[in-house]
Amino acid sequence: MLGRQLFRSATSINANMNEAQHPQSDSDFLSKASIALKESRESETWLSFLKDNGYLEPRAAESLMNDGARINKILITITAKVRKCLSGGKE
Repeated sequence: MLGRQLFRSATSINANMNEAQHPQSDSDFLSKASIALKESRESETWLSFLKDNGYLEPRAAESLMNDGARINKILITITAKVRKCLSGGKE
């Protein structure tokens, strides 16, 4: 059950970023990238929960969580830059 939740949130990141590649507008791109960021953060939560409850080997969990943190940083940078552009650089 928990693995399924992780699978859903993790695969949603890719699906939303794929949709963002052909947006209807800059706002649509931002929306998709923001959803991807939320799903990435959710995935980190599930990984942490699985690790803390002994479902994942600590080393494997740490590696996956480090990858997730890098993905979060990328998505945070993307969404911040788009927000800045949409606001006319006033952020």
